[in-house]
Amino acid sequence: MALVAGIDSSTQSCKIVVCDADSGAVVREARAPHPDGTEIHPREWWTALEEASSGLLDDVAAVAVAGQQHGMVTVDGDGDVVRPALLWNDTRSAGAVRDLIEELGGPAAWVKAVDNVPNASLTVSKLRWLAEHEPENAARATGVMLPHDWLTWRLAGGGAGGARDAVLPVTDRGDASGTGYWSPTEESYRTDLLVRAFGRELEVPRVAGPAEVVGHTPSGAVIAPGTGDNMGAALGLGLRPGDAVVSLGTSGTVFAASEGPSQDPDGIICGFADATGRFLPLVCTLNAARVLGATAGMLGVDLAGLDALALAAEPGAEGLVLLPYLDGERTPVLPDAAGSLHGLRRANMRPENIARAAVEGMLCGLADGLSAMTGTGVPVGRVLLVGGAARSAAVRAVASTVLGVPVAVPPPAEYVAVGAARQAAWALAGTAEPPVWDLGEGDAVAPVDAPQVRRNYAEARKSLHGV
Repeated sequence: MALVAGIDSSTQSCKIVVCDADSGAVVREARAPHPDGTEIHPREWWTALEEASSGLLDDVAAVAVAGQQHGMVTVDGDGDVVRPALLWNDTRSAGAVRDLIEELGGPAAWVKAVDNVPNASLTVSKLRWLAEHEPENAARATGVMLPHDWLTWRLAGGGAGGARDAVLPVTDRGDASGTGYWSPTEESYRTDLLVRAFGRELEVPRVAGPAEVVGHTPSGAVIAPGTGDNMGAALGLGLRPGDAVVSLGTSGTVFAASEGPSQDPDGIICGFADATGRFLPLVCTLNAARVLGATAGMLGVDLAGLDALALAAEPGAEGLVLLPYLDGERTPVLPDAAGSLHGLRRANMRPENIARAAVEGMLCGLADGLSAMTGTGVPVGRVLLVGGAARSAAVRAVASTVLGVPVAVPPPAEYVAVGAARQAAWALAGTAEPPVWDLGEGDAVAPVDAPQVRRNYAEARKSLHGV
C-alpha cells in the first residue's frame, strides 16, 4: 500500500500522521513541541518537524503541510529569515490595521477587495507594523511567506545554502486567502494592498492548484501544495454542506463549506477559500482551550477536575458569566481587553460555577460566530466538534446547549494533519477530487434548551465593552 504523510505545524506543536493513501487509516504518528509565544523563529518549526519525522517518513510516497494561518515570515535575497515570524495571535499590529482600514475607505472597501476586513491576525497588518516599527528589518526583506509556505519550501530544498532561486516558494488558495492581499473572489493577489501595507512590493509565493505536485523531497516523495490549518481540518473531516465545524484549539474557530465566496462588511466572518477549489467562511476567536487550562490552574485542579466541577453546576452557572478575553480578543475586535467575571454573588461564588462559566464563556463567542454564519445564508444543521478541548465531557455537554443545534463529536484524530495527508494522497493520485476516506461519524449530542446562557453572556459583553 502507498503511504502518505500529513504535517500539522500548529502554534503549539508539530504533529505528523502517516496514512494509507487509499483508506486514510493512520498507521503511525508523532509530535514535537514548539516554543510558546506570539513570535517564533521559523527554524524552531523546522527543528520540531525534523524531530517528529525522524524515521517516520522514509517510506512515504507523498507529503503535505497544513500550518497555522496568517503568520508573517519575511526573507531576504538569500532566502534567510529576516526576523522571527509574527504569529496570528500577535496583536501588536492592532493600531496598524485600524490605519489600513481607514486608508482604503472603511471595512466595505476591504471586503470588496479581498472578501475580508483586516484584523491584527492577518498578514497584511503585520507587514504594516514591520514597516513602521522595524525599518531596518523591513529594508532587508525581499519576500514574505506564511508558515506552511516556508515549511513546504524547506521540504523541497529551499532555504538551504542560498537555494532560493532554484526552489521557488508556493502556497495554496486556502492559506493565501488569509493574508489580506489575495482575493478569493478574483483568485489573484492584490499587490496594490501589499504595497499599501509595506510601502513597496515583496515577492510572494505562487498559488498552486489544490492537488498540484509542487516539488519532491530529497527522498523522492511528492510534495503537495499544503494549506492553512482550518482548511486542512475541513479536508480531513470531509466537510459537507449543512455541516459546520467548531474547532477548539489554541484559538476557537467556526467554519463551513460553501460553493461561493462570502463577504461580510461587519468583519465577523472571514471570507476564506478552502483547499479544494471551494470556499470556507470562518469566524475565529483568540481564546479557546487555554481558557480551560487557565481556569483549572486558578481552581487548583487538573482538566479532569475542571470537567467534574463544570458538570456539577447547572446551565447558566447561577448567573455567573466569564468573558474569557484572557489574551485580548479578535471576535469581537477587542485586542486590549482582559478576561472578567460578571454576576458574582455570595450565593453563586463556588468552584463549580466558575468552572461552568469558563466552559460556557469559551463557547458563547463561537455560538455568536455560528449565528453570524447562518445569518448570511450558510445552512447549518449540525456542528462537528473537534480540537483538543473537544475531548472534555463538560465541553461536549455545554456545546450542545450553547450552540443550539445537534453536536457530533467525530472520533479523536489529528484532523489538520489528516487533511494534509489527504491532500498528499490527492496529489499522488492526480484525480479530479480528493480520495474518499471514511473516518467514522462519531457520537451525537442532542441540544438542551437553556437560552439564559447566551443571553447573560451577551448582556455582560455589552455592559463592559459596548458590543
